[in-house]
Amino acid sequence: MLLCSVAAAVAAVAQPFVLGRTLDLLLRDGDAGRWLPLSAALLLGELLLDSLTSLFTGGCNAVWTASVRSRALRGLLRTTPDHVRAHPPGDVGTRLTLNAADAGGAPAARAALAASLITPLGALVALVFVDLWVAACVLAGLPALALVLRAFARDTGSSVAAYQRTQSLIASRLLEALEGTATIGAAGTADRERARILAPLADLAAQGRHMWTLHGRALGRSGVLVPLLMLAATAVGGLRLAAGDLSVGDLLAVGRYAQLTAGVGGAAALLGAIVRAREARHRTLELERLPPLAYGTRRLPPDGPGELELRGVRVVRDGRQVLRADGVRVPGGSTVAVVGRSGAGKSVLAAVAGRLIDPDEGHVLLDGVRLDRLTREALRTEVAYAFERPALGEGTVAEAVATGSRQPSREHVRQAARAAGADGFVRRLPYGYDTPLPRAPLSGGEHQRLGLARAFAHAGRLLVMDDATSSLDTATEHEVNLALRRSVRPGTRVVVAHRPSVADRADLVLWLEEGRVRAVGTHRELWNTGDYRAVFGADADGTGAAAPDEVPVRRHDSEEVRP
Repeated sequence: MLLCSVAAAVAAVAQPFVLGRTLDLLLRDGDAGRWLPLSAALLLGELLLDSLTSLFTGGCNAVWTASVRSRALRGLLRTTPDHVRAHPPGDVGTRLTLNAADAGGAPAARAALAASLITPLGALVALVFVDLWVAACVLAGLPALALVLRAFARDTGSSVAAYQRTQSLIASRLLEALEGTATIGAAGTADRERARILAPLADLAAQGRHMWTLHGRALGRSGVLVPLLMLAATAVGGLRLAAGDLSVGDLLAVGRYAQLTAGVGGAAALLGAIVRAREARHRTLELERLPPLAYGTRRLPPDGPGELELRGVRVVRDGRQVLRADGVRVPGGSTVAVVGRSGAGKSVLAAVAGRLIDPDEGHVLLDGVRLDRLTREALRTEVAYAFERPALGEGTVAEAVATGSRQPSREHVRQAARAAGADGFVRRLPYGYDTPLPRAPLSGGEHQRLGLARAFAHAGRLLVMDDATSSLDTATEHEVNLALRRSVRPGTRVVVAHRPSVADRADLVLWLEEGRVRAVGTHRELWNTGDYRAVFGADADGTGAAAPDEVPVRRHDSEEVRP
């Protein structure tokens, strides 16, 4: 694209001289010889080169936009969830669509600007050879045009950045409203939400008007300077013609060269595109440069039981400690229920346990090996997750369950679906396991069961279930729990629990309170503590619940006390 642009610029610079020479020969001899076909060739060549430049520009923009989007998306997917949360979905969408498209146009715009500068510079050099006085006249007016472009580039950058930020804010608010349409409809707050979403629109309009004002001001100033420059060059050229120092062909050439030289003022549009692309690239780079989760080189010992240990683990968010766990050990092959009030740090512990995030202090070990020293393959093959709201993608039901570090067989996929209680409703779908997910009318519980099936299909020696059964009824949850013990690969289970029945079925309960491990024990042991019962909404005296016999509570500090 750059070569075609430069070649077109060279053809444009050569044309005035060739046309002037042709005109002089025709006026003098009536025969221009080879100069006439050369003039036609230059005109046709410039037209062809401009067409090729447009073709290559479209391809260049598409390739670079795809590259910018891919790198930004790669940065999103290789970092930790905590870093992603700093960018709302609407903001991410704007960066990956509008901003990436603007940034993808930067290379072509730079090449076009370079070519557009070759034309006036080449024309100025040619003008010097044709007539020095006209060249001096044109050269005197170029600094004013340069100042116009410099002021435009300086003022446009901040305006474009503000405009792009406001676009992201509107998109983020819109997506928030789309996700909560049921709540908005039930509360009757549609008008208020509409006002909230569109509130930044006034700022967006003001910023847009400011950008157009800057653009119009630059074009207006150059639109005044360029004709004045052309008028002065034509006047000087006319005087030189009258004095006999220029021929008619020379006058044609200097007039055209003066016009091409003054064309530097038309670079404002390209300069605006480059400024817009630069600001957009800064926004996509923020996603691309998110700190990645680094992996080590070690592997887990073969046939390990899946013993999980947290040593001196501390997680801090915004200067506040959200998790502190030291000396927590989960025996291999056991199930530990993580319980606590909202905000106690349950999901943070679940994320740390399977290394979705790294603790700020301390280490997590699986079968004696630190998770941050494992290879990516070793970690993701042996650690599986199930979430409250799993992302299943857009493939078929079977592909959604099979997606992961392993490639389970068709029968293994069905077994996992049966264990998750999903096989029955999947078989009733139009094409069974081959039904595309967009055509599968799934309820919240069915969606969650497919997420469980995927986790079961890829279960290794550690399975972390972060509120992954919240949408299931009690009977289905009980069946899933039984299948988890009988039909899924044996291993250690970390289950974030909100129901006492889940905690009761676990081998061990990890009780969190305000980010700290308050106690570790069985559900029956901890049930003797009124604060523990209150976590599940039971009265302090155990009213409404079958209180087990009073037994000592194993506190996390190893003290045994009776509540």
